[in-house]
Amino acid sequence: MANREALKELQTRLAARLQAARGEGVSVSSWLAVECAGRHFLLPLGQSSEIFPWSGVQSVPYTQPWFLGVANLRGMLTGVVDLGGLLGIAQPRSEQALLESSLLALNSALEVNAALLVDRLSGLRGVEAFVDSESPDHEAPSYFSTIYVDAQGTRWQELNLQALSQHPVFLSISA
Repeated sequence: MANREALKELQTRLAARLQAARGEGVSVSSWLAVECAGRHFLLPLGQSSEIFPWSGVQSVPYTQPWFLGVANLRGMLTGVVDLGGLLGIAQPRSEQALLESSLLALNSALEVNAALLVDRLSGLRGVEAFVDSESPDHEAPSYFSTIYVDAQGTRWQELNLQALSQHPVFLSISA
C-alpha cells in the first residue's frame, strides 16, 4: 500500500512540475528516465502513459519469456512486457525487486495495449540534462534512437516506443 501511495505522490509531483514549467515558459522535459537490468533508458513522454506499481500479473502459457502475462490496469487487461527481457538483458528479480519495480503503460495512440516492466523510475529529463549525444550503433534495433550522455558520464539510450510497439519481435509473443 505504501508503494502505491509513493507512486501516486511521484505522479502528482511530476504532473505539477510539468504544469509549472509550461506556465513559466521553461523548456519541458521530453523523456521519462528509467533503469532496467542495470541500463538507462529514455522513454518519450508523448509515447508513454500512466505509471503503475507492480501488481499481480497473470501469466499466459506458450508465450515468450519476456512476456510476463496480463495485468488489470484501470479495469483493462494489459499485456506486460519485461523490457530487459525483450532487449536480451534480463536479470532475475526477487519478489522484493518486483515490488519495487513499475509498469509503464504505452500511450493509447500507439494502439497497443501493453505496459513495460522497468526496475526503477529516475524522473524526467530534457535535452539540457545531457552534455553529449551520439547515433545508435548501426546494428542496433530500429527502435533504438539517440544515445545521450549526462555530466556524470552515464549513457542513456532513447527508445522510440512507437517503433518498438510495431516491431515484429514485440508483436510476436508466442513461444
